[in-house]
Amino acid sequence: MTDRTAEITRNTAETKITVRVNLDGTGQAKLATGIGFFDHMLDQIARHGLIDLDIQAQGDLHIDGHHTVEDVGITLGQAVYKAVGDKKGIRRYGHAYVPLDEALSRVVIDFSGRPGLVMNVPFKSGMIGTFDSQLAHEFFQGFANHAFVTMHIDNLRGENAHHQCETVFKAFARALRFALELDPRSAGTIPSTKGSL
Repeated sequence: MTDRTAEITRNTAETKITVRVNLDGTGQAKLATGIGFFDHMLDQIARHGLIDLDIQAQGDLHIDGHHTVEDVGITLGQAVYKAVGDKKGIRRYGHAYVPLDEALSRVVIDFSGRPGLVMNVPFKSGMIGTFDSQLAHEFFQGFANHAFVTMHIDNLRGENAHHQCETVFKAFARALRFALELDPRSAGTIPSTKGSL
């Protein structure tokens, strides 16, 4: 099996971002986005997805976190897309439910080759620390568009915005991990009747 790793750098007038991923890692994370809560959420992806992540981002935080969060989603999506390669032998589909106290979220993902996001997360607060909760959607939209995946994200219940967001990111990590796992029963084959994804 070839290494499923990638490094992507994205430089714009608004952000400078480098993302390194190892899809077959151990959950190690080196994160610096300038947004503490966002780093905490990215750490969930590494830890619960068993993906090694190195994300270094400098953005126009003097304006707000929008460009940084969205562009990290875009760059991470590009890195995962590159690392997964031709998708031979992967499970393709993944889903997970994750609770945290009163909150419960579900994420379903398909490495379909078709970008799409349906997200229903009624956050109970607009801000989580210095993180604008609306930016969770921007992150996942950027990821879906550039990893070429279809995702359905639902917060089924929750009263605390921190808990809602954390269950979403943890469920995303677990669904991602399952979808990207190599299935020994379909080794070397592409999981599609079309023969390509």
